[in-house]
Amino acid sequence: MKQKDVIPAEDTWVERSIRELSASPSELFGTDWALITCGDVSADKGNWNTMTASWGALGVLWGMDVAFMFIRPSRHTFGFANNASLFTLSFFDSTYRKALEICGEKSGRDTDKAAAAGITPIVFTGGYARGALSFKEAREVIVCKKLYTEDFYPAKFQEPASIEKNYNGKDYHRIFIGEVLGLLRAAHE
Repeated sequence: MKQKDVIPAEDTWVERSIRELSASPSELFGTDWALITCGDVSADKGNWNTMTASWGALGVLWGMDVAFMFIRPSRHTFGFANNASLFTLSFFDSTYRKALEICGEKSGRDTDKAAAAGITPIVFTGGYARGALSFKEAREVIVCKKLYTEDFYPAKFQEPASIEKNYNGKDYHRIFIGEVLGLLRAAHE
């Protein structure tokens, strides 16, 4: 299903250092959750998808600030993430918890997630964030350029309980590593 068309982001986003992130990555991903969003809206403003993530990480790799995201092949966002050069990790205040639940429970294959969740998709139009997608209601957005992907393989798991608990023998995540191009904070934050 085509997602709601994106609109240009307003010029109210303030660039910050990734070291000025509002909370620890463990809190942002594990407690608050994030939306992973990617696509290419240069020709079709509805050619994108988003999904809720409660797994993720931030760190340093190859001398660069990086973000890690994990997507199962069965997720609709998987194809968008494979094809896009940019992805965003968007963080919201607690009033948007239901919106994040909807974006995690519904598939973009058959639901316009932004409409169902009551959030407004935006595309950044300038600088390093040009073409990156997020939401007007987000409080912070990490913009990333995809650097590397790798699939999880059962033979590489060192703890068999991880396989049983998370995979039931199928649909292993792909890890996406992206260079953090920047952190954008909503002006109202």
